[in-house]
Formats: sequence, structure tokens, C-alpha cells
Amino acid sequence: MYTSVLMIEKPLTSEDVEFVTTLHGDETMSFIVLMQPRGDQADLLLRAIDDVALGELKEAVRESDEPEGRDAKGPAELALAHSVKVLRESGSEAVGQVVEDHPLDRLKSVVEESGADEVIVLTAPHYVEDFSPRDGASRARHKVGVPVLKLFAHSE
Repeated sequence: MYTSVLMIEKPLTSEDVEFVTTLHGDETMSFIVLMQPRGDQADLLLRAIDDVALGELKEAVRESDEPEGRDAKGPAELALAHSVKVLRESGSEAVGQVVEDHPLDRLKSVVEESGADEVIVLTAPHYVEDFSPRDGASRARHKVGVPVLKLFAHSE
């Protein structure tokens, strides 16, 4: 069985599930889903800049309406439960957890504890961060010791 640690920031769509469950052909997949709630004010600013850069002005205005910090934990738990459920319904094994503090440290320990074969960072396009060596996937590549794939999530 092929084990992937899947880092997400929003619930998986049906397209996301098909995408990640077919990456390795007919290989039986097992997923450990790490859901990271929305972050702090710096993240808010980056998301708003991304929205403006991508021409999504209405989204930039609504960024401040999204729950942050502790208020984001409940929605993150719901998104995680949904994502684990749809992965299981696809025939994959799946477990998950919400990661609030030090996501890269938690990622590294999950990879080591599970013997994962890879990490998949499934994220919305981030115009600013994607061109920076400080984006999550780039930092993870130097920390976890297994291949790290950065894929773009679909939206429904």
C-alpha cells in the first residue's frame, strides 16, 4: 500500500479526490490528511494580494470575513471530516487531524511515524507565495525526507 500525507487547507472536491487517488495508477492508497486552519493576519494579507493579482477582487474583499485562528478550528474540523469521508468512499484508507501549531514540524513527525512514501500539498494557487522559496511545499521538501508534490486544488 502506498501512503501519502495529504496537506490541505480546504475540503476536498470530487475532482481533488480523483486526482490524488489516481496519481499512482491502480496502487492501493492510504492517506493521512493534515488540515491546516486559516492562519494569521500575514496570511490574510497574502491571500488578499493573491486574489487581487488573480483578478478576483470580490474574493479579496471577502477575505476578512473568513474565520481566523481559534475561530477557524470548527470549520477546519468539518472540512477534515468531509475530506476523510470522501477519500474512504473512493476506496482509499484515510485518517486525519487538524494541525494548528508548527505544521512543518507536525508534518515531519507524521511522515516519520507512518513511514509515508510522499507528501502531497494540495493548495489553491497563491500568486505571491508560489514564486517564493518560502512557500509550504518548498519548506517541506527540506524537512521531511520524502518526495513532496505541490498540486493545485480544484474548486466547485
